[in-house]
Amino acid sequence: MKTAEAKTIKSGGVTSAQGFQAAGVASGIKSRGEKDLAVVLSDVPAEVAATFTTNLVKAAPVKVSMRHSRNGKIRGVVINSGCANACTGVRGIADAKEMIERAAREFKTKPREWLVCSTGRIGNRLPMAKVRKGIEKAAQKLGADNGAEAAKAIMTTDTRRKEFAMRFKVDGRKVTIGGMAKGAGMIHPNMATMLCVITTDACIDKPTLRACVQEAVEHSFNRISVDGDTSTNDTVIVIANGLSGSNLLKSYHPQFGLFKKTLTHVMRKLARMIVEDGEGITRVVDVVVKGAASAQDARLAALAVAKSELVKTSWAGGDPNWGRILAALGYSGARIREEMVEIFYDGLVAVVNGQPSKTPVAKLRKLVRKPIFTITIHLHSGLGEYSVLTTDLTEEYVQINAGE
Repeated sequence: MKTAEAKTIKSGGVTSAQGFQAAGVASGIKSRGEKDLAVVLSDVPAEVAATFTTNLVKAAPVKVSMRHSRNGKIRGVVINSGCANACTGVRGIADAKEMIERAAREFKTKPREWLVCSTGRIGNRLPMAKVRKGIEKAAQKLGADNGAEAAKAIMTTDTRRKEFAMRFKVDGRKVTIGGMAKGAGMIHPNMATMLCVITTDACIDKPTLRACVQEAVEHSFNRISVDGDTSTNDTVIVIANGLSGSNLLKSYHPQFGLFKKTLTHVMRKLARMIVEDGEGITRVVDVVVKGAASAQDARLAALAVAKSELVKTSWAGGDPNWGRILAALGYSGARIREEMVEIFYDGLVAVVNGQPSKTPVAKLRKLVRKPIFTITIHLHSGLGEYSVLTTDLTEEYVQINAGE
C-alpha cells in the first residue's frame, strides 16, 4: 500500500489551517510607516507548545510567554517588530502584559489565553500609545486571508516574507500545518534572532505536541547559523486547535509519524528561508559531519566550522581554504585524529588523511563560488553525524550591523 505523504500548499502560511485568522498592520513603531504589528488568532481555544531562547538575558515578552505557554490553552499571539522590548526592566514586563491585555480585550478573550513576541533593537521601550492603536487596528483587519500581511509585519532586516504550509490526511480528514517566521541576523542554535508561529488544525494533546515540537526544533531551527549569535527574543510557537475533526494524534496513531515528519519539514523549510535571507550573505553552505566518535562530537565539529569567521570569510571570497576548516575542527572540542580527516566540497575530495588531495585548487574554487554548496567532513572515528546550514560572512553584514 502506498504511504500517504504531505503536499505543499501554494502560497500557504499561518492561516492555511482551519480556524485561524491573522492581521498585519502599521502601528507607527517603525518610522517609515511599514507594517509592524501582527496578530494570529484561533477561532477556538487551542493547545500550545513553545521553545524559547536559551540566552540568560531574556526579553520581557519571552518571560511573559514562557509563563502563559506552560498551562492551559491559548487563543492567540500578538507580535510587534521594530522594538525588542529587551533589557527594559519591570516597565518592559508591564508593557508586554499590556499588549496581551489589550489583545484579549479587543478579541473578547482572556489575557491568560495570549502569548506575546517582540523583535527589533534591544534596550528601547515600546511606544505603547502606538501599540494600543495598532492592536485596535489589527482587530478590524482580522481575516483568514491575511496570513501574508502578518508575515510581513514581523519582519525586521528581512528582505522577504517567510511562509510555508503543508496538508495531509488523518483518518480521512484534511490536516494542515502552516507557519510564518522572521529572521536574518543573530542566527545561531539554541536559538537565534527569529520568531516563528506555526498553526495546525490537528487534534493533539499538549504533552504529545510539546514532544513533537522539541524534536522538530532540534532538527530545524537549532541547526542553522548565520553569525554565531544567540538572541534575547527568539521564540517558536506551535498552536493546534483540533478543528480538522480527526481522532487524537498519539504515538500509537497510524498517522502520528506523518504528523511529526510534516511538522519537522515545515520548520526546516522556514529555517532554510531564514538562512537564505541572512544579512549580507552570498553563499548558503550545508556543513555535514560524518564518522564522528559520537553524535555530540559531530555536533561540536559542525558548529565550530559553521560559526568560524575565518572559514565564513574565505567562502565569501570564493576561496576553498580547507586549512581553516581543519583548524576549526581542532579547537571544536570534538575528538579527532588529524591524519584520519577527509573533507569534500560538493562530493569532490579536497583533503585526504588530513593532507591535500590531488584535486586541482581551481576545481575546488569553482565549487566554493557557487551560491549553494555542501561541505562534508568525515572524521573516521565512529558513527556520529550532524549537519548545520550556515552562510558566508561579508562586508555587507558588517555595514548592516554597524549601527548609526
